[in-house]
Amino acid sequence: MVDVMRLHFDQQLEQLNKEIINMGTLVEQAIGMAVDALINQDVEKARKAMDFDGEVDSKEKTIENLCLRLLLQQQPVAKDLRVISAALKMITDMERIGDHATDISELAIVLSELPHIEQLTHIEQMAKETMVMLIQGVEAYVERNYDKAEQVIKHDDVIDNLFLEVKQELIDVMREKPDCANQAADLLMVAKYFERIGDHATNIAEWAIFSVTGKHE
Repeated sequence: MVDVMRLHFDQQLEQLNKEIINMGTLVEQAIGMAVDALINQDVEKARKAMDFDGEVDSKEKTIENLCLRLLLQQQPVAKDLRVISAALKMITDMERIGDHATDISELAIVLSELPHIEQLTHIEQMAKETMVMLIQGVEAYVERNYDKAEQVIKHDDVIDNLFLEVKQELIDVMREKPDCANQAADLLMVAKYFERIGDHATNIAEWAIFSVTGKHE
């Protein structure tokens, strides 16, 4: 009987992994569509990116309910508790990343009204790097891969350095072209959102480590 219950529990843990992957994919798609809308000044795409927010919130609730069922249905051992607790923390970070993707989409609509004051190369790079961090953080959790999680945490320095580059570029624009100050400020806010996404991806990786070691920085 105990073995049957454990088998059922393990199957539900596997379902939890699948749901976490699905949520990560939704958030990644939202980021990708938001930055694409920004770069191409595509209002329709920005609005479609914003539609992901409801799906992300719904997925968060699904995972919360699954975690609660796992906690209530039988007595999880310490390792199980770490895995479930980490999932509950991670989905909060993923939901916040989804919120920031919506924030970026809203700014993409505002910024679609005028030609861009400069190439958005570094902002586009920030988007790509944060998406890699997000997916690898989720993979580290599902695979219980300590080393992969550590790599994600180290990668946050890349995002921080890109943000500083974007910030300096936009400050220079504000000085040289005062008429473009509003657009520069909006682009700086976009970069700030990507920096925050990097921070949340780092949190996800830290919770992946916690699920393995029981220790959280």
